[in-house]
Amino acid sequence: MFTQAQSLKPWNKGAFETGKYRNLFVEMGYSKKEVDKRLQQTFDDVFYGPNKVYFEVGDSLGYISDIKNNDARTEGMSYGMMIAVQFNKKDIFDRLWRWSKKYMQHQQGPREGYFAWSCQTDGKQNAAGSASDGELYYITSLIFASNRWGDNTGINYKAEAKRILDCSFSKNGEGDVLPLFHPEYELITFTPDKFGSRITDPSYHLPAFYEVWAKWADDGRADTYKRMAEKAREYLHKAIDKKTGLNADMSNYDGSILSFGPNKMDVFRYDSWRVPMNITLDYEWSCADSKWQQEYAETIQNFFYSKGIKTYGDQYRIDGSEPTEKEMIPAGNYPKKLRHSIGLVSTLGAASLLCKHPKAKEFVKELWEAKHQPDADGYFDAYYDGLLHLFAFMHLSGNYRVIGK
Repeated sequence: MFTQAQSLKPWNKGAFETGKYRNLFVEMGYSKKEVDKRLQQTFDDVFYGPNKVYFEVGDSLGYISDIKNNDARTEGMSYGMMIAVQFNKKDIFDRLWRWSKKYMQHQQGPREGYFAWSCQTDGKQNAAGSASDGELYYITSLIFASNRWGDNTGINYKAEAKRILDCSFSKNGEGDVLPLFHPEYELITFTPDKFGSRITDPSYHLPAFYEVWAKWADDGRADTYKRMAEKAREYLHKAIDKKTGLNADMSNYDGSILSFGPNKMDVFRYDSWRVPMNITLDYEWSCADSKWQQEYAETIQNFFYSKGIKTYGDQYRIDGSEPTEKEMIPAGNYPKKLRHSIGLVSTLGAASLLCKHPKAKEFVKELWEAKHQPDADGYFDAYYDGLLHLFAFMHLSGNYRVIGK
């Protein structure tokens, strides 16, 4: 059931303070029983269904695979751990962590503590370097695991989280490896190395996570993490276009557009889809930047609504114009084209938690009714679309939570 009867009213306090979470689906008239059923179905699709992306190895390991690229990535592995701890699935969490530690995490040398961002599904590393957002999810999910299950059940989760943090802050450029956060700007790097530290990715900025670290990392850096959270929020104000709500998938640290020769990197695309959901998460948990965040969510929903709520594409220049074919990024081995991707439908739906305007309900309805199925040309992304779809259902049902002690 979908109803327009009740207007949406964003909350003015976050879960860090209240310990409470909205179930926006229920507020809109869907039954709690049906919402719980759909959430479980969406979880099962990712972990157990015919199009699952989670695979167990032996009696103690497991990995999540980007099926279309036939690899395992720190992005998906750490997402899977966050989902597992949220659903209280300790066995899945531990399997993913053991696989990550065995095959992805560097145990010595200049990269110690960091993770190889891509591995073959047999564990062989495709690339030794790290993508900084994976480490952020690893750290936060490990802290939550420590809070939920304790550190005496086979894995010392808190110690593992602190090791990643300690290793990051100790990097000094040896082997061109650097901290996860730029020392001058205190903002997340695109990659923690000499090349990637020159730029950042708006979708990597997760101030809500830093608030978690400040509370429970217990490593003496609480003030640093609180400051990093504020700087991340300030950065997002600069990186997001005020008229469209769009952001490029990479930028300079001051939020300005990157240029490589004559080519401007000013396109909102795959990485960028995560920004609405990241901002939603910060709003839900901390509510520290609520006025701007509410304005942002309504701005980006207004932009996509203007493109047709059932037909909008998934890549645009940040001024709202369509990119050229050259500017588009292909999806796996499929042709470059604009798609109405369920991953973006999901993140825009999650952003309705911030909104007052009536359009927000339509975005939630579109998510509820969306079918995760192949496109006309056969394209189907069980991995990225599937994970974002699940995260959105967690948000909108009140099941993406701060896990405290």
